Amino acid sequence: MGPLHFTDMRPDIYLIYLCLRLLALLPLRVLHRCGAALGTLVLWRGGRTAHHTAVNLRIARPALPYDDRAPLLREVMAEGGKSISEIVKVWGSDAERALTLVREVRGEDLFDAALAAGKGVIIAAPHLGCWELLNYWLCRKTPMAILYRPPRIAAVEGLLREVRGALAPEQIRADGAGVRTLYKRLAAGGTVGILPDQKPRAGEGRLAPFFGRDALTMVLLPRLAARTGATVLFAFAERLPAGAGYRIHLLAAPSGIDDPDAQVACTALNRGVQDCVELAFTQYQWQYKRWSADGLVSPYDRENG
Repeated sequence: MGPLHFTDMRPDIYLIYLCLRLLALLPLRVLHRCGAALGTLVLWRGGRTAHHTAVNLRIARPALPYDDRAPLLREVMAEGGKSISEIVKVWGSDAERALTLVREVRGEDLFDAALAAGKGVIIAAPHLGCWELLNYWLCRKTPMAILYRPPRIAAVEGLLREVRGALAPEQIRADGAGVRTLYKRLAAGGTVGILPDQKPRAGEGRLAPFFGRDALTMVLLPRLAARTGATVLFAFAERLPAGAGYRIHLLAAPSGIDDPDAQVACTALNRGVQDCVELAFTQYQWQYKRWSADGLVSPYDRENG
C-alpha cells in the first residue's frame, strides 16, 4: 500500500499517522521509559485502571505477602504503560523494520510442524506482551486471518490497515459470517489468530477456572479445534528488559482443548493462557476485568474487592 494523503482519510487520523512515523525514530528504550512513566502516573492518580489491576493481582497471587504487593503493582502498571508506548515503534516503522526488534524465537519448530501438517493452525494469542509485533512475525511466516471487532471510530480502521502494511493479517469480523469464514480457512489448512482471553458476550461462554477463580471463557476456539482438527498453539511476544527487543514464544496447547465437553475444553484453554502469563507475569493486561460476569459477585466493586 502506498503512502497516505490527506484526501485518503480524515485530517486528524492522518496527523496521528504522521506523529507515529516521527516518534518511531526514537529508540525503543526511550519509548519504554516514557511508557513506564505513564503507567506510574496512572497508578499515582488512582482510578479504575489501578483498582482493577490491584484486584486482579490479589486474585492471581493470593499468597503474596502484603509488603510485596505494592512493588508488583508498580511493575505491572509500568509494563502496561510500555504496551502503549511501544505501539509507536511497531506501527510507526514499516513491518520489516519492526521485526528487527525480535531477538529470539522459542518454539518455532512447533509452528513449522503445524504448518507442514496442513490441517490448519489456530494461534491463541493472549493479551500479553506486544501482540502487534507477534502479528507481524506470524504473517511473515504464513498468511493469517484474525477475528476482530471493528474500532468504534470507523476512520481508525483505515489507519490500522496502513500502519500494518504488507504484513497485515486478514481481518474477519466477529459475527456469524466471520466465524463461518474461520471454519473455511482452517478446513483449507490455513492459519487463524484468536484472542483466547477475550471475554465473550453473555450467553456465549462458559465459566472455567483461571488462576483458581471462575472466569467467563470463550467456547469458540475449542469448538473450532474440535470440528476442524486444527493444531492449537499459544503465542506471545515477550518484552525484554531495557528496550533490548522481544522474544517470541510459541507453546503447545494443553491436552483437552479440543475436547467435545465444553467445560473440559474451556478449562484447558484458560490453563494455556495461564501458562503463557506465568512466563511474563507482569506483561499481562491485568487491568482487564477478567473475573466479571453476569451471575457472579464482581470482585471489582469496591465493597467486594
